Amino acid sequence: MDPDWLCFDPNPSKPTYQLPPGSVDAHCHIFGPGDVFPYAPERKYTPCDAGKDKLFALRDFLGYERNVIVQATCHGADNRAMVDALVAADGRARGVATVRPDVSDAALAELHEAGVRGVRFNFVRRLVDPKPDAYYLPIVERIAALGWHVVIYFEAQDLAQRWDFFTSLPTPVVVDHMGRPDVTKPVDGPEFGLFVRLMEEHPQYWSKVTCPERLTVSGPPYDDVVPFARHLVERFPDRVLYGTDWPHPNLKSHMPDDGKIVDFVPRIATTEELRHKLLVDNPTRLYWAG
Repeated sequence: MDPDWLCFDPNPSKPTYQLPPGSVDAHCHIFGPGDVFPYAPERKYTPCDAGKDKLFALRDFLGYERNVIVQATCHGADNRAMVDALVAADGRARGVATVRPDVSDAALAELHEAGVRGVRFNFVRRLVDPKPDAYYLPIVERIAALGWHVVIYFEAQDLAQRWDFFTSLPTPVVVDHMGRPDVTKPVDGPEFGLFVRLMEEHPQYWSKVTCPERLTVSGPPYDDVVPFARHLVERFPDRVLYGTDWPHPNLKSHMPDDGKIVDFVPRIATTEELRHKLLVDNPTRLYWAG
C-alpha cells in the first residue's frame, strides 16, 4: 500500500438511518487481494487489499441488500477481481468494467453473464492517463449492443472541454460523484450550473450523489456537500444513485466512517419517497431490469 494512503475503517458505526428493503450500494470497489488478483503494472496507486468478503460483510452490517461494484483503476482492464465478486454474490451484485477497444466479443459476453452492465471511462488525470475521444468510441458502440451504459469520472473544470464527446454518447451515462464540484463555489454558480445543464438537456444522464468525504473542504459531517447533492436529488429524483465508495481509494486526509456515510442519505433525500427512489427504485431499474 502507498505509504501516504489511509486504509478503510475496519470498525464503522451502525447507521442511525435504517435503509429501506432492497437498498443498493451503487458505488463500491474491490481491491485484490493482490496476491490473488495482482494490481496493474501501469497503476498510479497501490491500495490496501479490500476483497469481496469484507465488502459483503460491510453490505450486511450497513443494511444494504445489493452492490454495484465498479472496476478500480488500480486493476486496469483486468476485471477478474470484480467478476469473482459478482459470481460470489449470486445475483446480489452488478458490475461496471474497464475494457479496451480490442476486447473480444467472447470476453464481453462473459462479463455480461457475470453481471456487468456498464463500462467506466476515467478522465481524472492524477489517477489515469485519459485517452483521446476516438479511443472510447469503438467501446461505446460495442457495449451499446449489449444494453450497457457508460460511467464517466471527471473533475468539474474538465466538463466544458469534454462536453461535445460526453453529449454525443448514445447510451445511458452515469456521472461519478456529481462531476466532482468545487463545494466552495455556489450551487447556483456557473461551474455547477454547467453540470446541471448537462443533466437537464440530456435525459440519458444520471448522477451519483456520492462521496461527501471526497468532495468536502470542511470535513465531517460534510455540511458543505449537502446543498449540491440535495439539489440533484430534488431536481432529478429518477436519475440519481447513492453508494459508499468503499474502500475509499486515494484518501489521505481522513477516512470516513461508513455508518456516517449511510446517515448522510436523509440529509440529501429529505422525504421517504426521494430516499426510496435514490436507494431502491433507480439502481434496480438501471442494473437489474434485464
